[in-house]
Amino acid sequence: MARFARIAGLAMLVAATALPGVAGAQDWPSRPIRIIVPFPPGQGADIIGRLLAEGLAPVLGQPLVVENKPGAGSMIGTAFAAKAPADGYTLLIGGTSAIVINPHLFQKLDYRLSDFAPITNVASLPMIICVANDVPARSIPELIALARQRPGQLTYGSSGIGSAHHLVQALFAEAAGIRISHVPYSGSAASMRDLIGGRITMLADTLPAVMPSVRAGKVRALGITSSKRSPFIPELPTVAEQGVPGYEAIAWAGLFAPAGTPEPILQRLNTEVVKLLKTPEAQKRFHDLFMPTIGDSRADFAAFLKTEYERWGRAVKLSGAKVE
Repeated sequence: MARFARIAGLAMLVAATALPGVAGAQDWPSRPIRIIVPFPPGQGADIIGRLLAEGLAPVLGQPLVVENKPGAGSMIGTAFAAKAPADGYTLLIGGTSAIVINPHLFQKLDYRLSDFAPITNVASLPMIICVANDVPARSIPELIALARQRPGQLTYGSSGIGSAHHLVQALFAEAAGIRISHVPYSGSAASMRDLIGGRITMLADTLPAVMPSVRAGKVRALGITSSKRSPFIPELPTVAEQGVPGYEAIAWAGLFAPAGTPEPILQRLNTEVVKLLKTPEAQKRFHDLFMPTIGDSRADFAAFLKTEYERWGRAVKLSGAKVE
């Protein structure tokens, strides 16, 4: 029996050595965890990363450090996270553009969707279609009618070619059967400045980016791009209910790890993040940012990503956007 026990113990040791990720998962985390944010400090993804870092540190027993790695439209930080060791000590705040748009948009990309293990979708980011105050349209039907009167003359801004902001409006134009001209900018702030100044006709951007200008009366909100009205601005009807049935296009921000990260680590992260998002403190902080929380299962997030990958692939093809 003693000899058998020694043999069994040796077999377990060999198995653990052969699967270092599984062995390492047993005492995870034993050191600080970094959250890669592929955007500069202060943007939505950065705020989400810091909220998660602050909330998860007490329950995981280790500090979570946000590392901002901006550049190349979020590709630098995203590629960095994709190539990090799959040991649970590097996480990524990934969004619509980086994860499901860029693989269709760029001919050469240093990562792909399969390089990431989904943990949970943290927050949805529906957009508001708004117009300059001098535009004679106070609803989506009136905007569509105006575009039909002036085919190709109305302009819409975005944060860049192939960005979610660009594709949301390209999908709107296709669904509404109108022609509007795209004016790309280097970021959301620049396009909003030109909308306020009346140099472009319309813009679609997230609630955190748009609401200050809407509430200040600097621009006019016409419709929200989600399938349901937002609890943050319930008086604003959806685009779909204003005569564009089936239209829905929202951005989102989720938590990822490099593919191959041990399942126990991924599952624990999912459990802790979902619990965190349900707390009154987190709900209030996300509410103040106009971001509805999600906190779905890993399986549901994976299924969502598959659908989103196909949806935005069609949008990129429709828009004709390509970047070498």
